[in-house]
Amino acid sequence: MLVHGTGTELVPPDFPPLSDAEVRRLLARVPSVAAFASSARVVWHSPRPFSATALVALDEGPEAAALGTRRRPSPRAASEVKPDGSGGTPLSLVVKRHSRLARSPASLEAEHAFMRHLASRGLAVPRALDDGTSSAWEEGGFVYEVQEVLAGEDLYANEPSWTPYMSETHAASAGVALARLHLASAGFSQPPRPVEPLYATAAVVSSEDPLAATEGLGLLLPGLGQFLRARASWRAELARALGPYHQAFLPCARELEATWAHNDWHPSNLLWSLGSQGEDVAGVIDFSLANLTSTAYDLATALERSVVRWLLPPDRWAANFGQAGALLRGYMSLRPLGAAEARALPRLLPMVHVDYALSEVDYYMRVAGSPANAGVAWETYLIGHLGWWATPGGQQFCRYVGQLLAG
Repeated sequence: MLVHGTGTELVPPDFPPLSDAEVRRLLARVPSVAAFASSARVVWHSPRPFSATALVALDEGPEAAALGTRRRPSPRAASEVKPDGSGGTPLSLVVKRHSRLARSPASLEAEHAFMRHLASRGLAVPRALDDGTSSAWEEGGFVYEVQEVLAGEDLYANEPSWTPYMSETHAASAGVALARLHLASAGFSQPPRPVEPLYATAAVVSSEDPLAATEGLGLLLPGLGQFLRARASWRAELARALGPYHQAFLPCARELEATWAHNDWHPSNLLWSLGSQGEDVAGVIDFSLANLTSTAYDLATALERSVVRWLLPPDRWAANFGQAGALLRGYMSLRPLGAAEARALPRLLPMVHVDYALSEVDYYMRVAGSPANAGVAWETYLIGHLGWWATPGGQQFCRYVGQLLAG
């Protein structure tokens, strides 16, 4: 099988896909499905690149009612994956396998705790299954998790991350759903996840000295540290690209309230309902970047990842103003921004990707073992994206967001 690469091309995966034998062995340790784990079979592999993720079907036996397993007679969508059109089975699950270098059991359990909190507030999010003690298990250098299939249509299942919305209607519905998530996240007071590859935070861009913060991050993420030591020009590159945005945002950073958020909000992480009233968000999936950030960070990420066409060649990068406006208006129809959030958002927008990009460099160096892709993450994603925001198109988009928020 092939997965999404650093561009639009499909490439071999960093790790082998999940097998039937592997998922059967894993599910046998989960009491709610152990009785029919021997029937488990992988029916679809996700093309997402950073973990091995699959939709798994099981032949449900008479024990299901006693075990309390939730039945979904015809599941139509799954976390990060979609069935191959062959129809559903009475019970379907999502199984994920992560490199131990990328995710620890403690990190996944923090993610699952946030998901449980949101579910308790009425949000449609996947439920992670557990063995009575833990919802993440380490085995053979990998860490595994199992989630229930969430009802809804996975309309973007085969699309690369950061694919734009299909319509302004989708963007508006996504904005409402993000506001609903932020309202539901109130009261979740868990500390941040441990620093790791593929890590969402605004720590570097919020620091007084982002170059020193980047160097410090390289001590926590050895792959990033190795990359920086080999790239003598990194300080000059980052200072030149980041400096103006950082100076404008820093006073706002101190005003933002820390809160847990999704931090990877784009259409392929949403499930959709197709009713007579149109297409609305039916559920939220993929909380792998959920962490203690801020609502402004989450909203800036939602704009940056879904309305700027990063998947095109750099000379064609452009923002979709209509979708951005629809998303923001949808969000503010349910949760108007506070004054500090409104000041911070257009200033954070050009550099909301920076901390994650640095952790992605570490992933490619240390987990995937691909210095070439680490170079792409630095040159195109980190520095290249910062450069676009200095172009007339990027500056115009920031002004548009600021004007819309000003009312």
